[in-house]
Amino acid sequence: MKRTLALIALSLAFSLGTRAQEPQSGVDPDIEYAADLLKPGTKAPDFTLLTPEGKELTLSQFKGKIVVLDFWASWCPDCRKELPAIEEAYEKYGKEGVVFIGVSFDDNKDKWTGAIKDYGLGYYQVSELKKWKQTDISPLYRIKWIPTLYVIDRKGKVALGTVVTEKMVSKLEELTGRSDK
Repeated sequence: MKRTLALIALSLAFSLGTRAQEPQSGVDPDIEYAADLLKPGTKAPDFTLLTPEGKELTLSQFKGKIVVLDFWASWCPDCRKELPAIEEAYEKYGKEGVVFIGVSFDDNKDKWTGAIKDYGLGYYQVSELKKWKQTDISPLYRIKWIPTLYVIDRKGKVALGTVVTEKMVSKLEELTGRSDK
């Protein structure tokens, strides 16, 4: 009964235009949207994807660093709402050596690069330029909702999988020992 009420509350919230990042009635969006993500302690699957400039970027090239993977698309309203907060986290934690990688599910390069420019995204961006369900990376990271964020620790293991930007920031505070609170 409790789960049913939580799902009804989430459905109502989305029908009213509330995003997943704003829990209503104490409902954690991760329960619904991140339940099947890779669990903490799991080795992060390696991948090689192309940047907008056509250069290869491989997750393993950042071995020994904390990495944030931001799964998003220019056509996704929730993603666009979260991009400024993710860019803000990048501005703060990038100085601490945290690497941010945006993994886009755009299949149109102009729309993808246009969104990167429009939102002033300074962190790495990659894409397969395929529809979300046709990408190779989506099943590797069990992506069923976007935006989805992963924090990968210095050992290359998943530290967190979430749809809540604030949880990603809290995990970065924990891993870097930095807090501005």
